Amino acid sequence: MSNSYFKFKQFTVKQEKCAMKVGTDGVLLGAWAAVPSQGKVLDIGTGTGLVALMLAQRSEANVVGIDIDMEACEQAADNAKHSPWASRIAILHQDVKTLDESYEGQFDCIVSNPPYFKENTKCPGKQRNTARHTDDLNFAELLRAVALLLNEEGNFSVVLPADAAIDFVSEAIDKRLYLCRQTWIHTKPGAAPKRVLMAFSKKQSASTEVVHLTIHEADHSFSEAYASLTKDFYLDR
Repeated sequence: MSNSYFKFKQFTVKQEKCAMKVGTDGVLLGAWAAVPSQGKVLDIGTGTGLVALMLAQRSEANVVGIDIDMEACEQAADNAKHSPWASRIAILHQDVKTLDESYEGQFDCIVSNPPYFKENTKCPGKQRNTARHTDDLNFAELLRAVALLLNEEGNFSVVLPADAAIDFVSEAIDKRLYLCRQTWIHTKPGAAPKRVLMAFSKKQSASTEVVHLTIHEADHSFSEAYASLTKDFYLDR
């Protein structure tokens, strides 16, 4: 059974009300995404509020976290309230697909650790299905919302299973969002990538920065690259 909370260096994430607990995907995204020093950030599918908290720690930006799960929103709001950045984090019970046009072009940075499972076999609980499956938010819908909400100079960062990258990039191009940065995540040396971090912008660049990051060494210790990326957050770094 998962712990009811996860303690980081500067904040604590309570998670007993949330379907998706604190995990490596969220930590990777929160540490990797390019966040502006100031401005406005949107976290789509905020869950516990983990990524929103990490981005608030890394910047002076105002961060908005949204989720369609009311219990997750309550939990995220409580986590934000008890963080050092309570005045800069707002949590809204909101479906990104129904944000009105007053938000158009309002965000300098958008991040998402979105649902990605497409198969018909699902978990018994509706809350976990919503967090994990694309029924309520598929890639096209997510990218359509991002294209509306992101400003012309902004960037959108996402973490996905490695095998979803091609489909996601194709959908992004259709929405005039262009891949500018990509990191393939390997769990151990020599293993195929399990996850991919990708950043998109509205401007096409001449080339895309592509790197690989391995989380664990052969002896199961954390790699120097992963430890360096996450050192400002984990207590044991």
